[in-house]
Amino acid sequence: MSDNELGTKNLEKLKGTHLDGGDQEELLMTQTECSFVFLDADGWPRGVIMSFIYDKGSVWLTAVEGRAHVKGADRDERVSVIVSSAGSGLPGRRMVALKGRVTVHRDPAVKDWFLHEFTHRIQPADPHSWRKLLDSPNRVVFEVVPEGKPTSHDQRKIPGNGRGMAAGADTGRKVGP
Repeated sequence: MSDNELGTKNLEKLKGTHLDGGDQEELLMTQTECSFVFLDADGWPRGVIMSFIYDKGSVWLTAVEGRAHVKGADRDERVSVIVSSAGSGLPGRRMVALKGRVTVHRDPAVKDWFLHEFTHRIQPADPHSWRKLLDSPNRVVFEVVPEGKPTSHDQRKIPGNGRGMAAGADTGRKVGP
């Protein structure tokens, strides 16, 4: 099959369908939920869905001491963060998977900075009420610094929406009210 059949007759060769740097940044700055993947005590990959912000080139999240993902991050700093465009309002299906090293911050100054940024970005209508809930004694902050090349995908680069249809074909799916 030729490369020009990508998206209409095959999805084997996805070369060139990665998210470009600016589009990765847009996804990370727009989306608010991710999958946080860590190794559990038995060495198995395990994941949780978490709210996050992207700032200073890092993914920032929060949890409470004693939870499996905090223990996992303390045990092994190697983690992954997977972000999709689902529910973000961005056009097209997009995703980026970042591998990186996590630092678990317990410093009150980091927690103070994070809670301000996090609550204002995630809950802008009433950040103060949410901050009161989150600002607990056992709260920690994760900073994931990405390393290596991310894995990403940008469906907008695939003709036919990547679902076997000719470009411009009606999917029959109702969008909106």
